[in-house]
Amino acid sequence: MLFTALSEPSLPLRNRIVMAPMTRHRAVERNTPNALMASYYGQRAAAGLIVTEGTSPSPNGLGYPRIPGLFNQAHVQGWKQVTEAVHAQGGKIFVQLMHTGRVTHVDNLPAGAEVVGPMAEVCPGEMFTDTGGPQPHSAPRAMTADDITHAVAEYARSAQLAIEAGFDGVELHAANGYLIEQFLNANVNRRTDGYGDGLKGRNRFALEVVRATVAAIGADRVGIRLSPYGVLNGTGAYSDVEAQYLALAEELSQLGILYVHLLDHSALGAPPVPAELKLRLRAAFKGVFILAGGFDRASAERALEAGQADLIAFARPFIANPDLVARMQTEAPLNPLDMATFYTPGPKGYTDYPALNA
Repeated sequence: MLFTALSEPSLPLRNRIVMAPMTRHRAVERNTPNALMASYYGQRAAAGLIVTEGTSPSPNGLGYPRIPGLFNQAHVQGWKQVTEAVHAQGGKIFVQLMHTGRVTHVDNLPAGAEVVGPMAEVCPGEMFTDTGGPQPHSAPRAMTADDITHAVAEYARSAQLAIEAGFDGVELHAANGYLIEQFLNANVNRRTDGYGDGLKGRNRFALEVVRATVAAIGADRVGIRLSPYGVLNGTGAYSDVEAQYLALAEELSQLGILYVHLLDHSALGAPPVPAELKLRLRAAFKGVFILAGGFDRASAERALEAGQADLIAFARPFIANPDLVARMQTEAPLNPLDMATFYTPGPKGYTDYPALNA
């Protein structure tokens, strides 16, 4: 099934393979996409769907060095190069909107931006900066109701700019401990107002972002990435995590968004998302369901055949194999990964991996 088409009216795809979002740090000039990035994504356009690296909808969300933004016209023009390269190869591409929230260092932010989050608590660990290497995360300011309203509007405006830039849709990043998950996660969000204090309150910010994005560009162009049981950036499981995510999935289904993209980090050492929870989330959400996390061709085929998902996302194999789809179809060997170049600027380890026909 992996190589069969998806006939979803809002998202017809030529195969069931998704290129998962992966941060690559190549937007070297003012967080603006460039021709090198267009080449990278164009090389991988045989995937049924590409979801871009995390892209900030706000100056406040540019937590990492050299990650792209999508909140001004320069960003729109830069991203147009990417979408045109992918569409020229017959591919589909969504941009992943990722506001890093408290996962940042001020050295990575542009002038006038600030570190914000649901609480005024520093994220554990360090953030890499081009100015001083790894540094402890900067202290955030707890977001007020006005800050939250402003952030929601930034997501909606960025989604509009995404369509202007030629994207087929947007994926809201609500995993990996970034801003939306900072509100979702009970270990991070201990607010006592309407944006905390129980699972309904913790789900509120995510749902407000979804509703605003749907109003801006239409539900059939909106997806969301979730990762219950993820542990990145001070998150982790808590007592009512399953009840909360099931309630969230039901509301997302009622809003009619295109897809839920469920990430299981267990391949990288995190606790697995329980198989029963995956099935219940699949049942609760009536749209397209994507699974990600450590799949190869065989395990992807099994998941599709069992009806556990409609699409399967692959991450690191796409880094070293621009023609991953062809390699999986022919069971050809994969190129080895050069991990030293995952996050470095320039083409090395980015656009120079050989294809089979080379």
